[in-house]
Amino acid sequence: MRRYLVLLFLFAFVWTGPIAVEAQDAFPSRRVTLIVPSPAGSTTDALARVVAEQLQQKWGVTVIVENNARGLNAGGEQAARAAPDGYTLLVSPPLPLTVAHLLYRDIGYRPEQFVPVSLLAKIPNVLAVRNNFPAKTVGELVTYARANPGKVTYASQGPGSTAHLSGAQLEVRAGVRMVHVPYRGSAPALNDLIAGHIDLFFDTLSTSVPLYRSDKIRIMAIAGPERAEAIKELPTIAESGFPGFRSVTWFAMVGPPKLPDALAERINRDVVDILKRPEVDKRLRELRLEPMVGSRADAAAFFAEETTLWGGVIKEAKVTIP
Repeated sequence: MRRYLVLLFLFAFVWTGPIAVEAQDAFPSRRVTLIVPSPAGSTTDALARVVAEQLQQKWGVTVIVENNARGLNAGGEQAARAAPDGYTLLVSPPLPLTVAHLLYRDIGYRPEQFVPVSLLAKIPNVLAVRNNFPAKTVGELVTYARANPGKVTYASQGPGSTAHLSGAQLEVRAGVRMVHVPYRGSAPALNDLIAGHIDLFFDTLSTSVPLYRSDKIRIMAIAGPERAEAIKELPTIAESGFPGFRSVTWFAMVGPPKLPDALAERINRDVVDILKRPEVDKRLRELRLEPMVGSRADAAAFFAEETTLWGGVIKEAKVTIP
């Protein structure tokens, strides 16, 4: 009997190995879903649709974008519950992949448990202000905010967003106290900035530059580490007296916890391949996005670096979310 069981095990091992490899080689054999934790029309959504279209062409199966308009954490929770088979992936901005657990006590996922697949793109933020804001430069803004503690307001797309933490970073670095006003998305925040109901907004380059060009808002400075090609005439915040200040919105693809490394590597290779295509590079740059081409190790290292940066801001600024 024992000899029979050993032979049966050996038979199973010999035959399940090739079957498993064949199953992996067959990926994908059905529809793939990219979860986007924001409404349609957002920068994340636009990027995900470019990626979905290209992967659909490459893989020969349907690749859809599923918007979770309930927010970043809801999208993160949805992705964390998905089967780790590669058929559900998350395309996300920073929060769910870095510091969500440092800001929210009760969320149904842990950022570090997602399996990094690929970096996708990044875009510098800008410090946008209402047209009639009295300060013209970052230095004048700091002077004004110090003279009017608790009176300068800054918008964000929601608690914990890059815009929120960028405002907190400025408060800490400049020694000022401002009022955070969270919105549900960038569109309503920009509408109130245009209307003059809010003072500041750390917005992405892609949505602010057209408004700046049409004189609906002012851009005071670039929040990224270097000047932006689209508005070279404007300095960075680092150049304006706060060296090391950095605020960049970026986007990446991750898989659910326990997604096999071999499968994640395969998806990474395909994503990197499409990001290198000239037509994709052109489409992303039309959105003022800069492609981020790299390995899974590059993505993991970048996530860790951003978690350290914003985790430090959260701790120093004592950022809390009710």
